[in-house]
Amino acid sequence: MTTSQPGTPGSPPLPYSGLTVVEWAGDPAGEGTGRLLVELGADVIKIEPPQGSPTRRIGPFAHDVVSADTSLTFWYYNFGKRSVVSDGSESDQALLHRLLVGADVLLITLRPREIAAAGLDYSELLTTHPQLIILSVTAFGLDGPWADYRTCDLVGLAAGGPLASCGYDDHSIPPIRPGGNQGYHTATSFAHCGLLLALLDRQRTGAGQLVDVSMHESLAVSGELANPYWFYPKVLVHRQTCRHAQPVPTQPALFRCADDRWVYFALILADRKPWDALVAWMESLGVAADLTDTAYDDLAHRQQNFAHIQELIECLFLLQDATTAYHEGQRRGLPIGPVNAPEDVLDDEHLQARNFFTTVAFDSDLSALVPTSPYRFSSFQTVAPTRAPRLGEHTGHVPAAKEADR
Repeated sequence: MTTSQPGTPGSPPLPYSGLTVVEWAGDPAGEGTGRLLVELGADVIKIEPPQGSPTRRIGPFAHDVVSADTSLTFWYYNFGKRSVVSDGSESDQALLHRLLVGADVLLITLRPREIAAAGLDYSELLTTHPQLIILSVTAFGLDGPWADYRTCDLVGLAAGGPLASCGYDDHSIPPIRPGGNQGYHTATSFAHCGLLLALLDRQRTGAGQLVDVSMHESLAVSGELANPYWFYPKVLVHRQTCRHAQPVPTQPALFRCADDRWVYFALILADRKPWDALVAWMESLGVAADLTDTAYDDLAHRQQNFAHIQELIECLFLLQDATTAYHEGQRRGLPIGPVNAPEDVLDDEHLQARNFFTTVAFDSDLSALVPTSPYRFSSFQTVAPTRAPRLGEHTGHVPAAKEADR
């Protein structure tokens, strides 16, 4: 399925077509939420300070040119938005009120201290704009003893708990943060869900409301196995190399291949069907050794001889390159996958077949290959990425356009 811009002749409207969002956000959690809304048809107007959003100063930078308009980080989180900068001729609050006339959502990431410094009062905003939904996405929520604490993706993952489950078998090494802004993106997912609920409620009541989303709380309920193990048997899980944290160590699941790449293979000894498929595969390559003996039909025997089985599996993968092992294992119905580097993902045949990546041009000299929406819908098409706005590109135009639309 390809993507298209809203308004393509003959195409149905997108879920957020006609939804106007004013974004006052300066971190990936807020900006990522705005990008999700753009992909589904919303018009997102981004308020920036004169120096630009903080993400404009985060690299890498296109062609290694450091400027407010060349940050690939900013591009990624802000495709398709419009940028408005207060030039000092009016207060931020006056600009905000002008933009909120007819707006549906205020997406904002200010902490309570910053809200007070900006002279904002969310209750007054809702009184002035009764249909407005204020979507607040902050580190620790709008109240409580940590409400004004600063954060980053690493702090969020640490304070929320998931970081304790991430790392290596060697526990003399500290926990390791997973890449990709996983903490911010978890908050983004919860923020989107909260907004959907508020929009549904507005359909019923006609009234807006404040939605208070905490990154900390989003992560505190995202600890995977750590939470149920503590809630019920009261035991702690321990991090393991490239596999789920568990109360007791489990078998390694990474195997080196002939081309020096790695595959992840989850061997489940207790399930007879994948065991038989594995042994047949190993036998076809001459490395099954004694695993074909009837003694291995017994689960207890397999468990007792696991170290021996593991050594033979290592031989199996050393005979093949990672791609061959991946496809052959999958053909035999086994849970196996290659450990891809980011550059490998760009060449992934499956993602290419689904047109997941596309090139977006910022101007005649600057372009980047970017991911499209992860959504695929049968009744409508999502928005193809368009370039992120230059700093203040729409200042002076957006308010006038909104007045004309009224």
